[in-house]
Amino acid sequence: MTTGPASTEDQLREVLETLANGVQAAPDAYQRVQGEWRRRERRRRLILAVLVVLVFTLADAAGLWALNQARNQPHIVFNDPGPARSHLAPTGPETP
Repeated sequence: MTTGPASTEDQLREVLETLANGVQAAPDAYQRVQGEWRRRERRRRLILAVLVVLVFTLADAAGLWALNQARNQPHIVFNDPGPARSHLAPTGPETP
């Protein structure tokens, strides 16, 4: 005579085997699931492409807006430093 848990496991195994034998897969199940997966993958890629274009466009727009906000006057970095230019040859006569 078998113990309680072993017989419960045997009964459960038999029930599950009977249930599994009664299940019939649809003939086009794989193609249907594969088509659904491909559709989802295309949708993910399309959404990613749209997001990349959107981020790129927003970054360009922000950069152009920032450039347009700059003053028309030259900044201090671009001011002429006067006679302290060492990269130019002297233009006037030299006095000793």
